[in-house]
Amino acid sequence: MGHKKKDKKKNLPSYNRITLKKFILDIFRNNPTMLYNYKQISKILDITDNETKKLITRVFYDLVESGNVEELYTGKFKFISSGSYITGIVDMTRRGTAYIISDEISEDVFISQNNLIHALHGDEVKVSLYARRKKHNLEGEVVEILNHAKTTFVGIVDLSKNFAFLIVESKNMPYDIFIPITKLNGAKNGEKAIAKITEWPKNAKNPFGEIVEVLGKPGNNDVEMHAILAEFELPFKFPEFINSEAEKIEDKISDEEIKKRRDFRDIITFTIDPKDAKDFDDALSITKLENDNYEIGVHIADVSHYVTPNSIIDEEAFQRGTSVYLVDRVVPMLPEKLSNLVCSLRPDEEKLCFSTVIEMDENANVIKYWIGKTIIKSDKRFTYEEAQEIIENKNGELASEILKLDELAKKLRAKRYIKGSISFDKIEIKFEVDEEGKPIDVYFKESKDSNKLIEEFMLLANKKVAEEIGNEKPKKEAKTFVYRIHDEPDLEKLNNFSSFIKRYGYNISLKSNKEIASSLNDLLTEVKGKAEQNVIENLAIRSMAKAEYSTNNIGHYGLAFDFYSHFTSPIRRYPDLMVHRLLESYLIKKEKSANKSEYEKMCKHSSDMERRAAMAERASIKYKQVEFMQDKIGQVFEGVISSVTEWGMYVELKKTRIEGMVALKDMDDDFYEFNEKSFSIIGKVKKKKYQLGDDVKVQIIRTNLQRKQLDMLLVEEKSL
Repeated sequence: MGHKKKDKKKNLPSYNRITLKKFILDIFRNNPTMLYNYKQISKILDITDNETKKLITRVFYDLVESGNVEELYTGKFKFISSGSYITGIVDMTRRGTAYIISDEISEDVFISQNNLIHALHGDEVKVSLYARRKKHNLEGEVVEILNHAKTTFVGIVDLSKNFAFLIVESKNMPYDIFIPITKLNGAKNGEKAIAKITEWPKNAKNPFGEIVEVLGKPGNNDVEMHAILAEFELPFKFPEFINSEAEKIEDKISDEEIKKRRDFRDIITFTIDPKDAKDFDDALSITKLENDNYEIGVHIADVSHYVTPNSIIDEEAFQRGTSVYLVDRVVPMLPEKLSNLVCSLRPDEEKLCFSTVIEMDENANVIKYWIGKTIIKSDKRFTYEEAQEIIENKNGELASEILKLDELAKKLRAKRYIKGSISFDKIEIKFEVDEEGKPIDVYFKESKDSNKLIEEFMLLANKKVAEEIGNEKPKKEAKTFVYRIHDEPDLEKLNNFSSFIKRYGYNISLKSNKEIASSLNDLLTEVKGKAEQNVIENLAIRSMAKAEYSTNNIGHYGLAFDFYSHFTSPIRRYPDLMVHRLLESYLIKKEKSANKSEYEKMCKHSSDMERRAAMAERASIKYKQVEFMQDKIGQVFEGVISSVTEWGMYVELKKTRIEGMVALKDMDDDFYEFNEKSFSIIGKVKKKKYQLGDDVKVQIIRTNLQRKQLDMLLVEEKSL
């Protein structure tokens, strides 16, 4: 990661909430005695559009809530000075130094190794800022560790006669953990294990710890997948008492419960899921009405009926936050009795659901909708491949229903794009593995019409439940709800992205948010099938903000929805379960608004667990990529430079999209330097430039499974 001063940008389309907050805090911090209103801030930042001026006012009140500023007079705000301290997150480098990333300042703060007071990567810390020296980066020192990101680490046991070390595998952990011989817990030399840091004496170079779990021999597939989960502090299996509690759940539906629900058992209903899926948490029904409109039911497994708040199953599900999808397995959020049996909408079985039922005309206009509890009986389970075949061939079981839903879905999608929704339709890399989990082939999964059919109706249902609660009448405060929010793009990243794609002859409009979205969609369509497609798609995604969960609705930029939530996957996402409970509370039980601060804490935890699960999934893919390339050392491949860093450049192989690294130290024909502005590496003497997106030929020279590293060498044409 490159760290630099983030200069204020002018004449860009808009500031998003995060960047605007940083710039406003900078202004206050540099002028701590001044009072500012939104007009003064607008003038300083050269903001002329009314939407961003309104956003300034919202950010002012965010800063009041977080204790950074106070409102002395109506619309006039003053900085609350607390000395030259900030709080932020540690971003550790390989050398043991760190940068602090903070929402309170527009520049990353450099911390030397000696001034970290044993803070580690991801820790939340309080930092004292030093007075800036001319032409130097902002520096400081950690004065307090507020929250440890993690205390357990995965590595290989290195056993000596009287002590041992856990050689930690994470690139963000520059220290190995000292293990007293009495704290090995049966671990043997060379085994993979999990250690917990128990103390770190002030003058000790390494932290002290104990082995809490022995995973087994490196290279074994189960051991490696378990290690990846442990690296991100994710569970590997359910404790027996959780499974035992799940087995007690009664799956018989009483007549009394059926009477409380809208009955869809006689309506044509079906599921469309991946061929290896076992947890079917959504189903669709469609009926043609007498007025020639269509009634479409989006039926979602009613997990909240079986998982009650504060039960041990609920607490376990909350801690997990989400199901985790690794290359060769799913680690579910709920025990198998619930996820694959009781709550799974399996064909020919009566199931309890929470549904959004939508009346729609031929042009996919929503006439009206209803949200409530239902009972269904799925007629058929389709795989995506089976549904796709029906769409392409125009015949097959339930063909008329599937074809009509496909037709309506395409109209819904077209309307989304017109309103500014962005089409990120990335191809996923998948592995075919043998019985021992070893990858034997690589293939790509592309979203087709059957996938998009399901996606479109899930998006619509998620949108409607969010509107139902969030879109209250004027002067009436909306009740607490869980939203899926997505901020506007980071203006600096977006401008850099715009500059980069010009070298390929592409352009995007930065005039307004709607034009950004429209031109991005045009760009993503234009690059399909071209060599630079993956690089441009990845950079476009990186220029976007990250979606997250919050009770504070700011809308969803990527979808161009003012209100959006997650309602459609309660078997595998805890926020959806939260949404179901709030809907029942408000729409059925007519209860008062839930406690906002409690739900906001739950949202933050859910967002964190989602990020961890995504990182674990990427780590499992990276491991399988390196494993797949182990027998290809010495072979030469065509690739494209997918990323550049201060230590080397990453190259993605064209045929398999597997990524490896060419280290600067291995480029011995010149002294190469990293140029962050031009996304390039440039030779100091010969001035040869290697830039993001360039075509190159590389030779595989090393594979390191433990570190998930694939090392490459550049190969010149003349040497082939």
